[in-house]
Amino acid sequence: MPLPSIPRLLVIEFLEHLEVERNLSRLTIRDYAHYLRRFCDWFESQGHTDIYQLDMSVLKKYRVYLSRLTDDQGTFLSLATQSYHVICLRSYLKWMVKNDMPVLHPEKVDIPKSEARQMKFLDTDQMTRLLGQPRLSSKTGYRDRALLEVLFSTGLRVSELVSLNREQVNLQRKEFGVIGKGRKPRVVFLSDQAADWLGRWINTREDHWTPVFVRFSQKRPDMREDGEEMRLTTRSVQRIVKKYVEKAHLPIMVTPHGIRHTFATDLLQNGAGLREVQEMLGHKNIQTTQIYTHVTKPQLKEIHKKFHSNS
Repeated sequence: MPLPSIPRLLVIEFLEHLEVERNLSRLTIRDYAHYLRRFCDWFESQGHTDIYQLDMSVLKKYRVYLSRLTDDQGTFLSLATQSYHVICLRSYLKWMVKNDMPVLHPEKVDIPKSEARQMKFLDTDQMTRLLGQPRLSSKTGYRDRALLEVLFSTGLRVSELVSLNREQVNLQRKEFGVIGKGRKPRVVFLSDQAADWLGRWINTREDHWTPVFVRFSQKRPDMREDGEEMRLTTRSVQRIVKKYVEKAHLPIMVTPHGIRHTFATDLLQNGAGLREVQEMLGHKNIQTTQIYTHVTKPQLKEIHKKFHSNS
């Protein structure tokens, strides 16, 4: 029995495929649902009712629509966000082709080039200043110091950090496993300093809640015993990092992801190879890790100077 060709019905099946077959995260599936809902709204507004009506001329009009789309404040979509929409649509088409539907071939869908973004990271002195900002006169200070230390020691994504549970962190071995982007497992390592501060933070706690990093608030009568409601959110961690970056008067406004960049840069500057950094960051492809050539290129100059006959 052929699948229905009504775009919205197909989207539901596609999202179920992402969840069950590809095991993508809820956040990724939520984003895909948003992008495809926007596509369906536009597609139907153009008088189309069947996904088989999508051809190159229709696709071109959709790309123009994305380039001119603005939010309530009149801000245009960034090129990166436009790319996410097109990548999602291409993935959707790939799934339909795999299910023997005669739709526009995904290889015909070109991904728009996004603008080059400047990578923000801290040098050693700046990172040391940032780590020293939390005041240790309260539990909040111990939490925040441990949070910053763990980010810098492991290179965790902020979503991976907030997902940490106490039972998975081994302070004796100073390592633990995480499930990263694309459900890719990896092991990350704690420096002696990070393990020490994480241990201090955990020792200040009187609760037995599951999350490693929690917020502070009066316990509600209906709260679960595991304290899941108290887990820090990604937005909370972003605000915490911003607070201490401003307090340290750093010239670069880094985010939690900027600390991840700092972690990778520090490894490479101290002799680690791209392959090792790729493994520790949890990158699927080495091409992603190669954004850190800002570190390796100065080393090429030294090699040239050392070995070139005319240097």
